[in-house]
Amino acid sequence: MIRRAPIFYKTALTSIAAVATISVAMPLTAAQKNGAVAQDFKLTDMYGKTVQLSDFRGKTVVMEWHNPGCPFVVKHYDSGNMQATQAAARKQGAVWLTINSGAQGKQGYMKGPEAQKLTKEQGMNSDHYLLDVKGVVGKAYAAKTTPHMYIIDGSGKLVYQGGIDDKPTANKADIKVARNHVTAALTELNAGKSVSVAQSRPYGCSVKYAS
Repeated sequence: MIRRAPIFYKTALTSIAAVATISVAMPLTAAQKNGAVAQDFKLTDMYGKTVQLSDFRGKTVVMEWHNPGCPFVVKHYDSGNMQATQAAARKQGAVWLTINSGAQGKQGYMKGPEAQKLTKEQGMNSDHYLLDVKGVVGKAYAAKTTPHMYIIDGSGKLVYQGGIDDKPTANKADIKVARNHVTAALTELNAGKSVSVAQSRPYGCSVKYAS
C-alpha cells in the first residue's frame, strides 16, 4: 500500500542532475529519449508532500500514467495485474511513481483525498501517487495514454517507455498471454543486462491534459 511518508536514501546529484533540478520551475523539455538522463521534476503527492525525481537517484524508478476512469486502466487494476506488477517492482528495489495528469473538470481528475480513497480501495502498491494537474510533467515526457509506462535506471537514464505489455486491448483475458514489458525490463536490469524491448507503442485512453 502507499505509505504517507516513505523514507528513501538520498545520494549526491551529478552535475547533469543539478542542472535539471534548476530547470524544474521552467517549462520542461518535451519528449524524453531512451539512453538520455531523464528530466528532473517536482510534483505534489496525494498527501501534499513534494516529491522530486532526483531524490531517487541510485534506484530504478518506474513511472505509470494513471486515469481511474479509463477502461484500459480498469483492465489492469480490476484484474490485479497493475498491483502485482507494482509489488514485483518494489520487491526488486524499484521505486514506483503513479502520476495523474488529468486536468480539473476532465475524466480522471482527482484531489488528494479522492486519490487517497481510491488507492486504498484498489490496493495500489505505488510508493507515491503524484498529481500533475497542469500536465507539465506529462507533456515533458510526452505521456500519451493511460497507462503509459517509463523506467529510469539507477544512473538516472531512461531505459524503457511504452505500454505495460504487448496486448493493446481492454480485455482482461489478454493479460494471461501478454508479455509484461515492465516486469521483463526490470528483470533484465537486475541481471545487469540491457533492456531488450526499450520502446513499445503505448496504448489506452488519451491523457486528459488541460487545454
